[in-house]
Amino acid sequence: MTKFSYIGVLVFILFGTVWLEIVLQARVLRKIKRLILTLIPVVTLYIIWDYYAIINNHWFFDPTKTTGVILIGFLPIEELLFFIVVPIAALLSFEAVRSIKQEKAGDEK
Repeated sequence: MTKFSYIGVLVFILFGTVWLEIVLQARVLRKIKRLILTLIPVVTLYIIWDYYAIINNHWFFDPTKTTGVILIGFLPIEELLFFIVVPIAALLSFEAVRSIKQEKAGDEK
């Protein structure tokens, strides 16, 4: 069961925030273009950061806590999912607060 520890954390993060899309109408998942434009630089930067840290032995991933699925030769799939799930959770939280306060973002009129 420890092989899915990292996945478990990601599921917990999702369950903690995905309800904001439905209940508070955060509308993050409905604005796909904005979501993708937000995720691309974050995911790209963190993949580069992880690569640098791993090849320089700054950190590693415990193979007993990951599924063993490795992408592009060094990155556990759980780490890539982390780079996607956490920013989405942050956006859901941000947009939920905006929804409650009825405030507009900088690109909205």
